[in-house]
Amino acid sequence: MSMLEGAPWLLAHKSMLQKNQPIKISLYGKDYVLWKDQVGQVNALANVCPHMGAMLSEGWCEALPDGSSKIVCPFHALEFDHDGCTILPGTDRKTLPQLQPLELIVQDDFIWSYGGCAPQTPIPGILEKISQNYQFIGHTADTSVDTDLRSMLLNMHDYNHQNGTHRDLFEITEVKFERFIDNGYHSEAFYDNLTAPKTFWQKLKQPNQFLLPDVIKAHLENYFPSLVIFYGDGPLGKIAQCHLFIPESLTKTRTYILLFAQLKNSFAQLFKNQFLEFSKVIVEQDARILTKIYPNAPQNIKLNNEVGMDWVKRNFVTWEESKYKIINKDDY
Repeated sequence: MSMLEGAPWLLAHKSMLQKNQPIKISLYGKDYVLWKDQVGQVNALANVCPHMGAMLSEGWCEALPDGSSKIVCPFHALEFDHDGCTILPGTDRKTLPQLQPLELIVQDDFIWSYGGCAPQTPIPGILEKISQNYQFIGHTADTSVDTDLRSMLLNMHDYNHQNGTHRDLFEITEVKFERFIDNGYHSEAFYDNLTAPKTFWQKLKQPNQFLLPDVIKAHLENYFPSLVIFYGDGPLGKIAQCHLFIPESLTKTRTYILLFAQLKNSFAQLFKNQFLEFSKVIVEQDARILTKIYPNAPQNIKLNNEVGMDWVKRNFVTWEESKYKIINKDDY
């Protein structure tokens, strides 16, 4: 299995971090403590205290007069600055760095990292473009799934799984695939999902159904391996549902959604929480089925419209081959 070292991973959106509230994140089998100080500076250090191994993410932040803050170990209250330095009790001198900082690349509200690996592909600029043209609705469904990255991505690029995995949510009767545009590590897919007709009273019993048109016209934009964007147009407006993926380890993959929308009117604004809840259910259903799959089972049957899955498989194979090739940002 591969964790595709050298890819950029979106660790978090700034809205996911409360000021001076540490959280734990994992990447490539290593744990880090991530925190945002009073002035909005984001920091990340290895999560293990060098004294006796306590998880720093279980500690707290000590605010400083200039608005910055230190992370404090919950065991013996040792304070570490953003460089990983501390001052030992009984001394007044700062030590050399005791913890390895995780290099972060913060672009607007987006917190990226290569996990200490040499970059193999550039950070896609699409999220900044979306944030300029859409209203940010929020984040949801931050979930660690017991599955490898490859299985997660194959599920996300399986254009037939809505009929099974999301049957109760969408009630799709037919998938009409239109086209797939392959641009290497970037691709786009276009297809229509026909849903079972529902009366007003049936929708009233399931209010989320008011968010769905009778035909879900799907436009997916994919940035291998970390991002899938679903562009949808419904009765209340347009959405850009951004699915993010992070390899926490060889057998765990984190996923979450950043949701953006162009809502048609003030009435549509009332449904913002419903949009988030709808997105959360999608992730929960995907996570559930991924824990019910034998990841190494041979695929002896092939369905129509598996071009997205083939795209994922090919890119996994070619990743190592292109490890030392610099991908032009204009092509990504």
